[in-house]
Amino acid sequence: MLPEVGPAGQARLAAARVLVVGCGGLGAPVISSLVAAGVGHLTLVDDDTVEASNLHRQVLFTEADLCSQKAEVAAERARALCSTADVVAKAVRLAAGGVRAAVRGFSVVIDCSDGLPTKFLLNDACVREDVPLVHGAATAWSGQVLVVPGRRGPCLRCLFEGPLPAGAQPTCRTAGILGAVTGVVGSFQAAEAVKLLVGNPNVLAGRLLAVDVLAPSVRAVGFARRADCPACGDSPTVDATNPADYAPDGDDCDVP
Repeated sequence: MLPEVGPAGQARLAAARVLVVGCGGLGAPVISSLVAAGVGHLTLVDDDTVEASNLHRQVLFTEADLCSQKAEVAAERARALCSTADVVAKAVRLAAGGVRAAVRGFSVVIDCSDGLPTKFLLNDACVREDVPLVHGAATAWSGQVLVVPGRRGPCLRCLFEGPLPAGAQPTCRTAGILGAVTGVVGSFQAAEAVKLLVGNPNVLAGRLLAVDVLAPSVRAVGFARRADCPACGDSPTVDATNPADYAPDGDDCDVP
């Protein structure tokens, strides 16, 4: 019924292949929204298991799922929502060297990951492989969303040079998080993915959407591609293959 989608857009959703990295707080609304919208294939990547402290924001899981692999449980829930969807679970952690092959061939990659190094790794891989990326992050009362359109940028590194040193960035363990925040941010991510898949040009490329549910406020801040960006600039220096470019990823929540 939506004129921006229509039968042609619905067919494009059915033919789409989407990679979702992270099946936690952000992944839950992304996965459920996309499979319900008719996306034909989802690959879900997460090497973590369900913990009791996850349940207030990771709404795909229940107490019965404690200690189970998140990717496998999330895939089971997605298939229960739409039996015709092709949903693949991969209980692995992406690493430099193999991530470019992992994102290759997908229509869209959605970053619902739980640590800054993984977010920059996905950014760099998607830029090099020219795959659109929907980035999302959340902590405490706030979150952010942006779209990296591929090789032409702008990208995450146009805003932030790279991962901060360990301990310099608040995490869910140190700052806490309201469960509803991940629902809001993840829903925005799902909407951006649908727009990309149906060919709607009004996506958050070159704009950072900042959400603050405490204020409350939602605002979009424009930013431009940097010629000296190490990922999408004129002379890129990172390509998602060198582990030294990415700090160890030990966070367990969706940090900006």
